[in-house]
Amino acid sequence: MAARRRGRRKAWAVLIGVSVVLALVSYLAVRFIRSATPDECTAQGTDGTTVTLDLDQASHAATIAAVAHAHGLPERAVTIALATAIQESKLHNLTYGDRDSLGLFQQRPSQGWGTPAQIRDPVYASGKFFDALVKVPDYLGLPVTVAAQRVQHSGYPEAYASHEAMAATLADVLTGREGPALNCTVSGADPAPSGAASSAVGAVSEAGDGSGVAAAVRREFGDAPVALPVTGGDSVSFPIATEQASTGWSLALWLLCHATALHATSVTFDGRRWSSAASDRGWTHSTPDSRQAGMLAVELG
Repeated sequence: MAARRRGRRKAWAVLIGVSVVLALVSYLAVRFIRSATPDECTAQGTDGTTVTLDLDQASHAATIAAVAHAHGLPERAVTIALATAIQESKLHNLTYGDRDSLGLFQQRPSQGWGTPAQIRDPVYASGKFFDALVKVPDYLGLPVTVAAQRVQHSGYPEAYASHEAMAATLADVLTGREGPALNCTVSGADPAPSGAASSAVGAVSEAGDGSGVAAAVRREFGDAPVALPVTGGDSVSFPIATEQASTGWSLALWLLCHATALHATSVTFDGRRWSSAASDRGWTHSTPDSRQAGMLAVELG
């Protein structure tokens, strides 16, 4: 009997040990899978096209779309600007280039685009590009490569055309027309920006709370949408009219593309919610809250 009891105890000990090992292996596997998930943003086009950018590229693409919104420009202008920036810098804010070229659009201080510091501000650089683009006669009716070349005067004028499909998908998504068609997976680590980051980073680091996010939004998107007063210092809400759903989604996706720099832990809009803690799940359906009707809410951490 004693030997039998010892055998049962030994069997139970082995079973418990195996269970512990399996639980540990499962836990480590999940941790490994999450750590191996790259920090990136993926846009899904209506035609099935998928465009994947790293967080640095995505932040600059979203800024270009936001500045176009501030200038009251159509989606076609965003496509032209994105195709140009993809060709010139691969959507990185470069500290170098041909001769004195700098930044997203490789603009040259010697050619009157601004000071080096100004050109390396993505908001300023995007604004200057659009200022030049709207002066091109019938730019909306021109092929992308022609419109871009009229602004850039590049030595490789045909190169912009090869990026038109990618730029059109990003413009379609980032202008908010397709709703939650972009997701960003984030690990929580600080991004490694190429040179000067978006002004969003500076605004948040100076304010340290939701007012910094509101200031960054106003700088990139212009006067609308205007942030409501910050509540609690760790959240901010934006009023979005029903007829401005595309603007709301454009802002929501901008927030995702800048989430790490802004320290945004969640974004909620139009019955959908994105969380940095479960960013691999994308936009999930959220429980309706009458207090948040017509609002885009951002939680910070």
